[in-house]
Amino acid sequence: AYRKIRNTFRFILGNLNDFDPREDVVSYDELEEIDRYILHRFNRVTDRIYKAFDDYEYHVFYHTFYNFCVVDLSAFYLDIVKDRLYTFPKNSSGRRSSQTALYELLKGMAQLMAPILSFTSEEVWSYIPKKGSEPSSVHLSGFPDLSAMAFSKELSLKWEKISELKSEVSKALELRRQEKVIGHSLDAWVALVLPENLRKILENEVDRLKFIFIVSKVEVVSRLEREDNVYSSSVMEGLEIKVQSAPGKKCERCWNYFEESDTAPEPAVICPRCQNNLESSKA
Repeated sequence: AYRKIRNTFRFILGNLNDFDPREDVVSYDELEEIDRYILHRFNRVTDRIYKAFDDYEYHVFYHTFYNFCVVDLSAFYLDIVKDRLYTFPKNSSGRRSSQTALYELLKGMAQLMAPILSFTSEEVWSYIPKKGSEPSSVHLSGFPDLSAMAFSKELSLKWEKISELKSEVSKALELRRQEKVIGHSLDAWVALVLPENLRKILENEVDRLKFIFIVSKVEVVSRLEREDNVYSSSVMEGLEIKVQSAPGKKCERCWNYFEESDTAPEPAVICPRCQNNLESSKA
């Protein structure tokens, strides 16, 4: 458990290597929705941990903190934002948005665990990028206060449903991986039949779903042929998922599959999105 927590900190610190909070911080209102959502989740975690400290229930701190690192971060948020961190232009708003969220999370997590994991929190604090006004020691700082970061109930509900949907898609992907239809999740093309309530919630998110599920293609359809490889969810009534091999060619940079243009003068090795990102990085 402790190793997993340390690995989470290593990942975040590694991806803040080029982040200067004096210049690169994105205001809360301009953050990507998923970045605001993870800060909202962390705010709920801090509330529970504050109460645990008041009640001297240190086991509650341990389970709450560990679950946030493993479930909310490693299995959900960090897995999704790797694409932005690794493939977007260095100073792009999308990449800086994710780094801003990671920066706020890292500071707050170090402060929260300071009373329990005092040496680890101090070590983490020493490596966090600084604005210049922070105390020299985490033990001279206060607990995190994210109360100003408002997140509506509607958006919270939407992202909770997306998180639940991602978990179901992951189950369907794993079944097809065991059958050796796909290897990595990016080898997959996912077709979804969504229950009506979920379709309404996600009507503006369809284009982003492939990045959330970490697959190469997602489409929402009205029905699927009844075949053995259609996964029917027992958790979300009416949800059906079909996983098949993604069409096209694998991008050597982001590993997403793409279909080449017939008019291209020569075969492409990277997808149009990566081409645009590389050109933006040079500008």
